[in-house]
Amino acid sequence: MNSKPDFDPTALFRATPAESRAAAQRLEQERNEARRLELDEQTSIHNNAQRRIGVWERLHALRLPVSASHPLLLVIAEQTHLTLEDVLNEQQRRKDQAELSRASA
Repeated sequence: MNSKPDFDPTALFRATPAESRAAAQRLEQERNEARRLELDEQTSIHNNAQRRIGVWERLHALRLPVSASHPLLLVIAEQTHLTLEDVLNEQQRRKDQAELSRASA
């Protein structure tokens, strides 16, 4: 006879609704703190333009535009607390690096 057991031993290891909510809140707080730290790193004067722009790219899941007249460059400069010239210099550095890599391949 196949009857369902009265007691499920795995129930001892399941989280209660209150524990699940608390875990979700902790996870949300950890994500918020990690994002805050990344935003701090994005504008830190201790990081060079390459690092700040790299953090910006990771946070926004975007790459630095190739065009020197792209309107996003002003947004990147503002959000990283860099000058437009700093952003353009990083753009040129990447272009030079890519050309060097192609030339040596």
